[in-house]
Amino acid sequence: MDATSAAAAAVEMDAGAAFAPSVWGDFFVTYVPPPTERSEEWIRERAEQLKRLVHRMFFLEDGEAVVGVAKAVALVDTLERLGLDSLFRDDIAVAISHAHLAGEEWPEYVGYDDLHVAATRFRLLRQHGIWVSTAVLDKFRDGTGSFSASLSSDPRALLSLYHAAHMAVPGEATLDDAIAFARRHLETMNGELQSPVAEQVARALDHPLPRFTRLLETMRYLPEYAQEETHDGTLLELARLKSHIMRSIHLRELKALSLWWRDVYNAVNLKYCRDRMVEVYLWSCGMIPEEEHSRARLLFAKTFGIVSFLDDTFDVHATIEECHSLNEAFQRWDESAVSALPEYLCMLYIKTLSNFKEFEDLLEPQEKYRMSYAKKAEAQWTNDKYEPSFEEHVELSGMSTGLPMLNLMALMGYDETIATQEVFEWMSVPVPDTVRAGALIGRFLNDISSYKLGKNKKDMGSTVECYKLEKGSTGEEAVAAIAAMNEHMWRVLNQTYMEVDRALLPAAQLVVSIARTCEVIYLRGWDGYTFGSHAKDLVKALFLDPIPL
Repeated sequence: MDATSAAAAAVEMDAGAAFAPSVWGDFFVTYVPPPTERSEEWIRERAEQLKRLVHRMFFLEDGEAVVGVAKAVALVDTLERLGLDSLFRDDIAVAISHAHLAGEEWPEYVGYDDLHVAATRFRLLRQHGIWVSTAVLDKFRDGTGSFSASLSSDPRALLSLYHAAHMAVPGEATLDDAIAFARRHLETMNGELQSPVAEQVARALDHPLPRFTRLLETMRYLPEYAQEETHDGTLLELARLKSHIMRSIHLRELKALSLWWRDVYNAVNLKYCRDRMVEVYLWSCGMIPEEEHSRARLLFAKTFGIVSFLDDTFDVHATIEECHSLNEAFQRWDESAVSALPEYLCMLYIKTLSNFKEFEDLLEPQEKYRMSYAKKAEAQWTNDKYEPSFEEHVELSGMSTGLPMLNLMALMGYDETIATQEVFEWMSVPVPDTVRAGALIGRFLNDISSYKLGKNKKDMGSTVECYKLEKGSTGEEAVAAIAAMNEHMWRVLNQTYMEVDRALLPAAQLVVSIARTCEVIYLRGWDGYTFGSHAKDLVKALFLDPIPL
């Protein structure tokens, strides 16, 4: 973030209101996408035909034995990057198990002398919650312990190593070395590479795969995959068809959300609050892209919108006394509490309660118990908006992001195969280390961004400012310290993710997905939520740019 960008952000922050108006307004309420060459029915039928062909790719010609490790790893990686993994969960689970067991039984064989295969296998296993030792990378180090210089001219291998090393846990010096080695050589060759490798390297230096949202990776990778000489036509066609299906679903949801938000925003009538439903939905899609999780996506987005009202009220507008009154009302969670609120906050409180009732109505009878966890999380969040010493501030500010509560609200929309009562117990207060790490990643990224861009005068102190004050450091030193803490939290998140019970893994994956989306929203110190213009290109890429059939 340079001085010019920071100045532009300051201009975007209107002096008469806390935040600038929406970049999009009612655009997605009236937007009609251009007609496609094929009907959605034809697209879905063709996709089903292609899915049967892809299923066969997991097996040898006899139809029973799983393909070799190198082929299995390449296929799973391609499916995930093309956004097709949700269509082949069972096949991928078998392939991942095969790749894991093969490495346990024949460690000298897996990846042998191919760094790309070894590193990709390492990353995929860890991303699927399976611990694998860094020893698999030792064969690529020389007698001094450094990575071999012979690898420095292979961008494909370096990319795979760079991505894999970002699945590090605290204390893994081997992966620290791998990141430094791969980044140094990728930066050296960047500018000399041909498409599509050039685009992949540039994107990786901003966002290694374990920290990039899957939906955006798919949109970027689709045209790149088409350029690869070894691309598979069946996979490419299926990925394009699925992207068309998801685009249609996302646009319908975005229209419905925009209409809902317009009614709520006008009814609450708090013009000092951010009007950012399109950006919220971008966030929601980034973390929950799958077709079958539409309910979860919408619940997350609507709750995020309500939380935004409350967040802006607490942070930039209300007095301490008004904050206290609003907090007390949410501890009671009863419409009669509205009488103790200032008049301008009454409709916000009423709308919050009524919308949570509507959320409950979306649940099946056997799912109704989930609302007690949601209300408890909301009340806890409103109670966590106060400031102490740096260490206390870090602990409290992670929770005050609202991300733990938003995680839980998203889970309310999942079916019972994922969102069990065990999951809700795990996600609830006291929050587990996985959720805590994800929340702190969001907090640190937000605070670095707000410090660089300039926060609202009434906004509460950030971890950057608190660090400066307590440690007597400069602004640059404080930003560097918080960035280092963010990196550490990613490693904690990686570790705790691999340690959770397998039954909790989908819920833990949701936490990782939110953290990934935060990395995109706050890329390079920008803030695609507060400043809608920062996310405009991302919105266009996901919802408006044409997708070839």
